[in-house]
Amino acid sequence: MAKKIKDPGLGYNSKKNSKGIVNKDGSSNVIHVNKKFNLDDLYTFFIELTWWQFFLFVLLGYTLLNVVFGFVYMAIGIEEITPSKGNFLDDFLNGFFFSAQTLTTVGYGGIAPQGITANMIAAFEAMIGLLSFSFITGLLYGRFSKAKAAIHFSDNLILRDFKEHRAIMFRLMNSRKTVMIEPEITVTLSVNEKNKDGEYKREFYRLKLERDKIMYLPTVWTIVHEIDKESPLFKYTNTEIEKLEAELYVLIQYHEESFGQKVYQITSYNFSQLKTEVKYKSSFSFDEEGYMILDHDKLNEVEKMG
Repeated sequence: MAKKIKDPGLGYNSKKNSKGIVNKDGSSNVIHVNKKFNLDDLYTFFIELTWWQFFLFVLLGYTLLNVVFGFVYMAIGIEEITPSKGNFLDDFLNGFFFSAQTLTTVGYGGIAPQGITANMIAAFEAMIGLLSFSFITGLLYGRFSKAKAAIHFSDNLILRDFKEHRAIMFRLMNSRKTVMIEPEITVTLSVNEKNKDGEYKREFYRLKLERDKIMYLPTVWTIVHEIDKESPLFKYTNTEIEKLEAELYVLIQYHEESFGQKVYQITSYNFSQLKTEVKYKSSFSFDEEGYMILDHDKLNEVEKMG
């Protein structure tokens, strides 16, 4: 009989057709409300942004600062830094570009503050520029140096005959050229079912795998859960398994050579992604010189059982 495990942090309460807690890419699918803003969260916010979002944020912040100080120089009188051109747009542009030179501490010398007020504002802006670029440099280093796994998981689960029983499988590969050292994987099954009181509850099972740890992985690893008498899925037919409101939550950890430390990655599979009576095609072959060729495009390819 399959042994249930305690709630692994996802919660027992549920409802019909509830969405998974973890997305395919490993991100959280939880919507937070009434969350208090905390300055300590700023670093995490900037680190977790995508690269294009990060650089867009930097560009917008840089532009906004120069616009604000451009208007400040207009407010104190543009004559404090350069003679007026006689129209608003040209004077504002002079203030904007002088702000950019001050913020970045470039200082071409074509425009320079003349009065005490302009000098005080320029000194204050230069300090903001130094702090801002130091902050951005720290974030860039943090983003580049952050230890991160780079594993590709197959898009689908497969359910097929295996040995004397059936098995659920998925596979993964390292998207980098480095070798995954001592990868270890944990797979938790979450089944959403109605109890005697008519309420939907999640039940959790840690699945027994054909192999949950290996020495190293240079190619592809197929993760296999055999549906034997000890499996929580043994009582279901293939058709019933396909219709289950169930998810697999996957956690893998290994030593990453690039960062010299252990990294983690999570993902999930919904049983709506299940394919039956198919098997994975081989994703590697050998060339004429005997070298192994690993084709990343074949990770998801399947074929009918022979």
